[in-house]
Amino acid sequence: MRVFINPGHHPGLDPGAVNRNYGVTEADIVRDVGVLVADYLTAAGCEVKTVQSNNLAGEDAAYTNVCLSANTWPADIFVSLHCNAATPAAQGTEVLVYSRWTQADMLASCIQRQIVGSLGTVDRGVKERPRLVVLNSTHMPAVLVEMGFITNDDDCQMLINQQDELARAIARGITDYITERGE
Repeated sequence: MRVFINPGHHPGLDPGAVNRNYGVTEADIVRDVGVLVADYLTAAGCEVKTVQSNNLAGEDAAYTNVCLSANTWPADIFVSLHCNAATPAAQGTEVLVYSRWTQADMLASCIQRQIVGSLGTVDRGVKERPRLVVLNSTHMPAVLVEMGFITNDDDCQMLINQQDELARAIARGITDYITERGE
């Protein structure tokens, strides 16, 4: 199974969401979690490619095109990692898909179940987001994991201090999906 990991945003160019209280950026957190997820999946026998780039679908030719890389590799599964942002009260984990009742929805449910069950985050469910380029421009089951709200201090502490547990949960969700599909 070939798994494409896309830590969102781009350190130094696009920090993504920021928690100023803790001095952390989304781009840095998802990069670190992405490395761990890739390590766990490789140990589980998956072939893994990781690309964190400011170029999602051809917007910035100076950097690797994320969707094109996943499509031409070709990946069997695409997982984009992110930290959510909203008011300081918003918290929890959600996984976004192009549409429900698909293989991507099955993958999203496996990841969501593992994160919520392992880390006790608020379960915000699986949601459709068909306009997200990484979900509508990839040719394989694709999900975008909003691991927690970087703007919520409790979630942010989890994102900083429990990266290994978070990565293990995401990797287990992916391997659960692979097992359910019988591959």
